[in-house]
Amino acid sequence: MSEMTTEILEESLRKIVLVRLRGGKRLRGKLKGFDQHLNLLLEETEDITIADKSRKLGTIILRGDNVIIISPPPR
Repeated sequence: MSEMTTEILEESLRKIVLVRLRGGKRLRGKLKGFDQHLNLLLEETEDITIADKSRKLGTIILRGDNVIIISPPPR
């Protein structure tokens, strides 16, 4: 993981991020932690794959292999 990626993720800690996963699933949650493999710990997570049918998931761990995109909050 690049230094820039680490810096952006550190700035995003305790903020809401959007995550797109393999298979098309989209999640929104508060970034609680991450590691060098891009494994993510999200709190207050919602599955927003279907816009008008969001589903609350709570606290989850995402394996970095499944993460395609992490969209940080605006700076």
